[in-house]
Formats: sequence, structure tokens, C-alpha cells
Amino acid sequence: MALSKVDLANQVENILPETLGGTGASQFPAQFRNIIINGDMSIAQRGTSTSGVTTTDGYYACDRFYTRTDTGTWTISQSTDVPTGQGFANSFKLDCTSAGTSNADEVIIRYNSEGQFLQYLKYGTSNAESLTCSFWIKSNKTGAYSLNINNNNTSQIRLISFAYNIDSADTWEKKIITLPGDTVRSINNSNTQDFQAQWIFGAASSFTSGGVSNTWIDYAANRSAPSDLAGLGGSTSDYVNITGVQLEAGTTASDFEFLPVDVNLGRCQRYFYMHANTNADEIGIGGYYSSSQIFCDFQFPVSMRTTPSVYITTGTNYFRIFRNGAIDSFNSLTFGAGNVNMFSLYNNTEVSGTAGHAGFVRPENSSAVIGADAELWLTQ
Repeated sequence: MALSKVDLANQVENILPETLGGTGASQFPAQFRNIIINGDMSIAQRGTSTSGVTTTDGYYACDRFYTRTDTGTWTISQSTDVPTGQGFANSFKLDCTSAGTSNADEVIIRYNSEGQFLQYLKYGTSNAESLTCSFWIKSNKTGAYSLNINNNNTSQIRLISFAYNIDSADTWEKKIITLPGDTVRSINNSNTQDFQAQWIFGAASSFTSGGVSNTWIDYAANRSAPSDLAGLGGSTSDYVNITGVQLEAGTTASDFEFLPVDVNLGRCQRYFYMHANTNADEIGIGGYYSSSQIFCDFQFPVSMRTTPSVYITTGTNYFRIFRNGAIDSFNSLTFGAGNVNMFSLYNNTEVSGTAGHAGFVRPENSSAVIGADAELWLTQ
């Protein structure tokens, strides 16, 4: 039965105080309390697996999770190995396929966040809020690992690091770590990489010699991880799975906040949007501006964080335009113009048609990919 206006108003009145941090049950948002987007690893726009990853840092498989693998060779994937009975369908997995030297260099999973979303934490004041991080983790190798948080304040980067243990090999374990708020430095109020969580699974002595800090300090690389860091990457048996990642204000861990998949996808698309990655996809409506030049514009489903860079693969007859009963094939598309809401692609070297003709632009080859990247890339 449809809700009346009175019933709907009552529901809104009951929801808003808690959602907006008012007089409800909690001073923190009841919805979207998890700072981490895609913590259940359900979204993987780039694909479910990338093999042969060595020293090229980047975003692979699960959206929003950035990896640095500077020792060994890895397959990075969206895995279906999950803790039983917790509601998760996927985890993020790093699997060593060619051994390097354990703790010779970094093996890290990072999550980068915009500072403008975190002003409610009140960092840089005496009222700075504590944070609680909870996550499920599984690895073949027991021992000490670390979680650290960077507050990338433009005046002085701040760091807090904590050690935790993986106690049983090949077993899902839930970890909960509570850390105090940073009363010294505020979080930049911007859309850049202002706040960073890092799970460190391997690191050289320059990152471990000082041990974990357990409190906020001015950034010192050697305080990033425990001196007895177990270290992954030295054996082809090494792997780590992680899921159910939640970072929230307060001193207790609440149940994981599951979001509808469409909501989760939209939040990920602010940072990366895969527009076409199969020859069954539509790129957009295009047209011949002149006999040798076509343009094709399309809108993003959500406003992106910033004007994105364009991710396009090219090759012989990778694209085509259907127009006026004909099909014209061509090899490439080039970025023309764009903003946070749309961009324009063109080709003016490989096409021949009639000015004014419009048509559908599509991939012709299954290897043709078009994406838009506005990710928060590592800057330090």
C-alpha cells in the first residue's frame, strides 16, 4: 500500500536526526557511516583478475583498493573466498605467483579518501573523533602485520600505525582496531588524496626499524610497520584475502554496512567509470562533423571527482559507426574535451563519410576498452 504524505513525513522525521548526526541514537551518520567505499569488494569494473603484477602500483580488480607490490610477482583478483555466514560474496586477493625476497620492499593495500568527506571527524581540534577499523583477513602466513593511517595535511603529514596478528594460517579472522583522533592537524577540506589507510604485508627495514607508533606522530617512514613484520612475497605460497573493510567514527565496531549494489557502483564511478569493455556495448551517438571527422559525446552516470583522464585501447578496426545504412570501421578514438559530467571523443584520420550523417558508435573488437579515470593516485 502506498504511504500517505503524513506517513512519509513521519518516516523522514524519524530518519533525519540520526542520519544527519542530530538528536538521534548516534552523533554519527546512521547511513554511509563507513568511510571505505566498496569494503565488501563487490565492485570490480576493471575486471576480476590481473596477473603478472610486479612493481607497477595501481588499481587492479576491486574498485577503490590500490596496491603496491614491489617484491615478487602477483595475481590481484576479486575472489569468491569469503568468511562463512557473514553476508559477503567477494574478497580482494593478492596471490604471489613468482617469489621475490620477503621484506625486501613493500607489499601494501591502500585506500585513499577525499578530505572533504571527513570534516565531521573534527581533526586538528580537541574534539577529534576516534576511529574504529574492522576487517576480515586470511593468509597462509601467520605473524605480525600493520594498519596505518596517514593524514596528508599540507602543512605536515601525520601518521598513526598499529600492529595486529594473523593467528591461524588459511583461516578467516576478524580484526578490530580503534585509534584516537588527531588533535594536532586538520584534514584538508578538498577533493584530493587527503586521508589514507594502509594494510602493510611486506616492507623493507626503512619502514619497520622504528616499530609501530600506536599514536599520532609527524610522518616518519620507519614507524609504518612492526619491526617483526611477518612479510609476504618471499614464496609462491604467499597470499592474503581481505573483505568487510569498515572504518567508522567512534570507539566500537558496528556490523558491516551493506549497501545496495547500484549505490555501491555509483560511489565507485565517481573515481573510475568503465564505459565500454565489450563489442556488445554502446559508446554513444556520434556524427560526421565533416567528411573526415566524427565526434561522439557521452554523459557519465555520476559526476566524477575531477575531470578524468581517458582510458582507451586501440587496434585495427577496434571501433565502428553505423550511419545512413552503412558501417565505417576505424582504429582509434581520441579525447577531445570533457569535464566531471561528460567527455567527447573524435577521429579525424581514419574515417570517410558524409558531413551531417549521425549514427551509433560502438566497439567492433572485444578488446576495445573505454574508461574514465579520476582516481586518487598515490602522491607520497
